[in-house]
Amino acid sequence: MNSKDNFNFWWRWLVVADMVVILFGFSMILASDLLMQFFSLVFYASPLALSSFQAEAVAYIRFAHGIMGAVMVGWGTALMFALFSQFRNREYMGWLTITVSMSVWFLTDTTFSIWSGFWQNAIPNLGFAVLFAIPLAATRRAFLK
Repeated sequence: MNSKDNFNFWWRWLVVADMVVILFGFSMILASDLLMQFFSLVFYASPLALSSFQAEAVAYIRFAHGIMGAVMVGWGTALMFALFSQFRNREYMGWLTITVSMSVWFLTDTTFSIWSGFWQNAIPNLGFAVLFAIPLAATRRAFLK
């Protein structure tokens, strides 16, 4: 595989990874009950634990998930613009935008998750981080001049 094909492979990988972020964000909005069951299972070992909270708390959790989903859709969309412009054109700022954005998200979200006692959230965070870190590491040389 030549360097252009190699770069295109990793670029496509990042596009798919970013689509996962965007689709996950939409799912937090459009399938909030299903996602609440998922998070309930992850955090409380029961898919119904969150739904047993008081009605106001359940409504607020659903609202917070929707807001987080909207933020993920917006963040993923911004990353997609960087991927299809600067990154695709091998401009260092495109690589840096995605790398810094993912790093800041991972460090703040994972640190807060552990600090607040919900360490289980660090596990899917690690999966998302690796999903982006592999192609970012593989393409770094293409951006060095």
